[in-house]
Amino acid sequence: PFRLKAFVLQLGCRSSVFVMAPASSSPITYLGASGVSALAFFPLWKAAAIGQSGYEVAGKGYWQKYFEAMKPPWRGSLVVIGGMTWARAAIFYGSDVGSQYMRQQGFGTGVSATVPSLLVSIFAQTVNQPFVRSSIMLQNPGEELAKKTFPNIAMLRHLAATKGLASLWTGLDAAILKTAPKYMTAVVIKDYMGLWLAPVDPKDKTAVLLKSAKVAVTAGVAGAVLTNPLDVVRNEMFKTEEGMVTCMTRMSREDGAKWLFRGIGKNWVAVAAPIASTIFLTDRFKVWFGC
Repeated sequence: PFRLKAFVLQLGCRSSVFVMAPASSSPITYLGASGVSALAFFPLWKAAAIGQSGYEVAGKGYWQKYFEAMKPPWRGSLVVIGGMTWARAAIFYGSDVGSQYMRQQGFGTGVSATVPSLLVSIFAQTVNQPFVRSSIMLQNPGEELAKKTFPNIAMLRHLAATKGLASLWTGLDAAILKTAPKYMTAVVIKDYMGLWLAPVDPKDKTAVLLKSAKVAVTAGVAGAVLTNPLDVVRNEMFKTEEGMVTCMTRMSREDGAKWLFRGIGKNWVAVAAPIASTIFLTDRFKVWFGC
């Protein structure tokens, strides 16, 4: 039957959205897709970082403040874009290759989808954390170090000199608790939705694109919304140097449950859009370049 044939083709076809890519796929497709997404959506990341950190920006209404936060100067943009590019590429490529390997060893879809993404996410977040912290702190409109020629380096030196080298990894616990589940959720949804959605004819380009888009958007939004509170905690820890539990306790005492949703309107777009774009573009790049 056609539906069974199409489903079997999906499992092995390069344009399948069940597994983003076979292990033989070039990591260049992942790097390219991640780079395009990071560059295109940096202004949204900037607005989300300002909103979650509680920094004040000019403007009266919600949208005026939102667009004001997105505007240049884009402090630390090269570091942010570079960090996002390699990290997302590594997470999705490592997840796909690791997932396929684990399936070949007899592991189920659930374990194969979660373990590789979890491990690679933890590694990527740990390496990027000093640059994430410096970049977020530079988004403060009143930050003097943002005027330096190399603002991220200036901020890193300032933190190391005034608060110690270990301060560069302040908030790493919250960051890992946020990043690892975010990408793990995205990868699991991406893999499982390929099974749940009705198979499409690989020759029907419109149907293939729509299915890929559905998977990408759902995976991105779910990962962003579920982990927003941990984004808020991490950014607050950057400002106050508090421990994660102390920080959460204080915000709950001062704001009740409102802090859980701080900046979520900006964050679900800023996080979901590049994740969805990376998933979708990687799938498209593989097809276009025959990887």
